[in-house]
Amino acid sequence: MSQLLLKELDIASKEVNAEIESLFSDESEPRVIYDASKHLIQAGGKRLRPFLTLNACDLVGGKREVALQIAASIELIHNFTLIHDDIMDGDATRRGAPTVHVVWGIPMAITAGDMLFAKAYESALKTQATPSRLLKIIAVITKATVSVCEGQASDMLFEKRRNVSEKEYLDMIYKKTAALLEAASKAGALIGGGKAMQVKRLGNVARYAGLAFQIVDDILGLTADEKTLGKPVGSDIREGKSTILMIHALAHANSNQRQQILSTLNNREASTDQIAKVIHTIKSLRSIEYANKKAETFTNKAKSQLTIFPSSQSKNILIDLCDYIMSRNY
Repeated sequence: MSQLLLKELDIASKEVNAEIESLFSDESEPRVIYDASKHLIQAGGKRLRPFLTLNACDLVGGKREVALQIAASIELIHNFTLIHDDIMDGDATRRGAPTVHVVWGIPMAITAGDMLFAKAYESALKTQATPSRLLKIIAVITKATVSVCEGQASDMLFEKRRNVSEKEYLDMIYKKTAALLEAASKAGALIGGGKAMQVKRLGNVARYAGLAFQIVDDILGLTADEKTLGKPVGSDIREGKSTILMIHALAHANSNQRQQILSTLNNREASTDQIAKVIHTIKSLRSIEYANKKAETFTNKAKSQLTIFPSSQSKNILIDLCDYIMSRNY
C-alpha cells in the first residue's frame, strides 16, 4: 500500500468514525443495544466504502465535508450486514474481536444490526443536499442494500449445491460485496455534483474493484495467517462456500480429489488436518493461480474506467487502491 493511500485511508477513517460517533451521542436506554451496535465499528476495519464515497466526491470537484453523512451511512449499512453475516455463518471472530452474537447473543445481535440499519438512514437524511439529489443517493444505497440481501441469500443457497457455475458465483459476489462498493462510489460522485458519465464510471471502478476484492478475499481465506486474517483459515470450506477456487478445483479434480474435497466441504466438524489437505489439493490444481488471474483482470478493468478523468491526486489514489487490492495479505 502506498504511503499516500495509507494516509488518505487513515484520514477518511478518522473523519467517518467521528461522524458515526456523533450519531450515537444521544444514546438512550437500554445501553446494551448501543454497545452491541458499535462493537464491530470500534473493532476497526478498512473503511473502504466510506473512503470511496469521499474520494469520488473529491474527484468530481465536490466538497468533502458534504459527503461525510453519506459515507457514514454506507459504513453503517456495511456493518449491519456483517453482524447478520456472522450470525448466519456462525463465525466467532471478526476483525480479531469476538463477533456481536458471541458477546451478546443472537437476539441482541440481530437487534443491533437493525439499529445500524436505522442509523444509516438517519445519517443520510442529515446530508445537506437538494431533495432531488438526496433521493437519488438514497435510491442508490437502497438498491445496493437489496442486492446485498440477494447475494447473501444466494451464498447460503449455494452451500447446498455442488454445481454452482462461475457466472453464478460472479453474480453472487457482485451483489454481496461489489454492489455496496459501487453504491459508495456513485453516491460520492452524486453528492459531489458529478456528471452522469462520471457517476457511472466511478461506480464501475468500485464494481470491478469489488469483484477483485472478493476474489482476493476468497484466496486469503485459504492462504492467509489466521491471526492476520482475523477468522479461522479454511472456514469457507467448513461452511460449504462456493468460492471461485472451489468451483475451479471441483471442475479440474480427478475422482479421488473430488471425493476428498466433497467429504470435507460443508462439514462443520472437519478437523484442521482435513481442511489442510483440501487446501493442499486446491493449490495443486492451480485454482489459486486461476483466481488470481481473474482478480487481476477485474482490477485492470477498474483502472481502465478512470481514463476520462484528468490527472489528480484523487485519481492516483484510486489507482493505488486497485493495486493494493491485488497485493493485500489480510
